Amino acid sequence: MPHYYSLGKIPHKRHTQFKKPGGGLFSEQLVSTEGFSDNYSLLYHTYPPTKVLKIDEPENVAPKVAVEHNMQNRSFSGFSVKPEKDYLKSRKYVLVNNDVYISLAAPQESMKDYFYRNSDAHEMIFIHQGQGTLKTMYGNIDFGYGDHLIIPRGVTYQLNFATAENRLFIVESFTPLRFPKRYLSRNGQLLEHAPFCERDIRKPVMLETHDEKGDFLIKIKRDNMIFPYHYQTHPFDVIGWDGFHFPYALSIHDFEPITGRVHQPPPVHQTFETPTFVVCAFVPRLYDYHPEAIPAPYNHSNVDSDEVLYYVDGEFMSRKHVEKGMITLHPTGIVHGPHPGAIEKSIGKHETRELAVMVDTFKPLKLTEQALEIEDKDYYLSWLEE
Repeated sequence: MPHYYSLGKIPHKRHTQFKKPGGGLFSEQLVSTEGFSDNYSLLYHTYPPTKVLKIDEPENVAPKVAVEHNMQNRSFSGFSVKPEKDYLKSRKYVLVNNDVYISLAAPQESMKDYFYRNSDAHEMIFIHQGQGTLKTMYGNIDFGYGDHLIIPRGVTYQLNFATAENRLFIVESFTPLRFPKRYLSRNGQLLEHAPFCERDIRKPVMLETHDEKGDFLIKIKRDNMIFPYHYQTHPFDVIGWDGFHFPYALSIHDFEPITGRVHQPPPVHQTFETPTFVVCAFVPRLYDYHPEAIPAPYNHSNVDSDEVLYYVDGEFMSRKHVEKGMITLHPTGIVHGPHPGAIEKSIGKHETRELAVMVDTFKPLKLTEQALEIEDKDYYLSWLEE
């Protein structure tokens, strides 16, 4: 978990008067998790964050499931998702279950006319292409290629892109994304054997306090519906805050790989965990150094997980015809492994330059209509000898 952090001006004691210089009080907001029983933050607004002007008709954005029961290895061409100007409209669900939604997006423009708050899920936005600034009431975070943006449930934000060509891999989790327990001390510090540390966690900076009134549209997602709320005051009117609950960025390029004499299993690549799935980062690394090591992964049956691999960059010696933005899905119950010739080809190699994000879900994933539109329908045949 992120550690304690504070930004801006806050009073000496919580739940006490915090007076404005010109008279009146700043408005305190507690953002709490698991009721009042887990991590939280305290924010101090220029105005009460409760002033709703009107609510427009909601829009249904539920995933359209096309394959309810999948028992086939699949592959999808992620960069075939067509770019769209609007950020929310660009988000296309690909693989979903009751625990997690995985989507792709290629937004062309910044969120200029509205703000967004996901009240359904915590979000991990992986930046494959593009750069810009994540703006929130907690402050701003600059982002670029290779960043995981972790946005907890309930955080209001805007994405401002500095580029027109952007590619995002988005994971929505209905439970919090946390660092693996084995990486943490009893007090929550990242330990020496963890592949990243607190220095790698980029927290919000440049707190922008907007002392503005008007009509500010916040699109709030709840129960697969987008509710357009119009507020009288700017959502980023926070003068200061502190706590443990806030958005942050972690770059895949700051992940330090764990290697060994023989092939290491995927948990050494883990970045985040939830009760229902895990996330891993495959990064450039030295191969195994046993004199008779086989660097290619072995055939395996993961009897508890559906495995999703999102290919970012580099060469993958275990797969043929890999392209940027490609997604593979290997479901529970089917053996999968290197393509023909990959094992022999890997012997004697010293390093890999691959870059990928993996999501292993503990319950089966369903395919959406958008997934079928970008699928390589012959992928399950790719293990046959050519």
